[in-house]
Amino acid sequence: MRKFLWELLAGTKGGLNRARIIDELRNRPYNANQLAERLSLNYKTIKYHIEVLDKNGIVTSTGNGYGTLYFLSDKMEENFDIFLEIWEQFSGSRANVYHMVDNVPAGVVHH
Repeated sequence: MRKFLWELLAGTKGGLNRARIIDELRNRPYNANQLAERLSLNYKTIKYHIEVLDKNGIVTSTGNGYGTLYFLSDKMEENFDIFLEIWEQFSGSRANVYHMVDNVPAGVVHH
């Protein structure tokens, strides 16, 4: 799992956004629109990264269409500590993961 997450997060251009999505879904389920608002990202960007995460077994979903809720998969929940280790090494500190409110960092995420 460690190698896989390194590739998915640090080895690709979109890894930062995928890490932010994973971090948000750790707290509670969201639909794509809610994630877009929460992370101050374009809806299509969220949908793309959710598809990548779903295809790779990192997230699961319930429902269909606009109201589809996304959750971390059991596999990701079980390995969340690996995610945090990778995030610390990849970003220098997990303190760099921010929740955005109105395009302004609202606080540092600490798990």
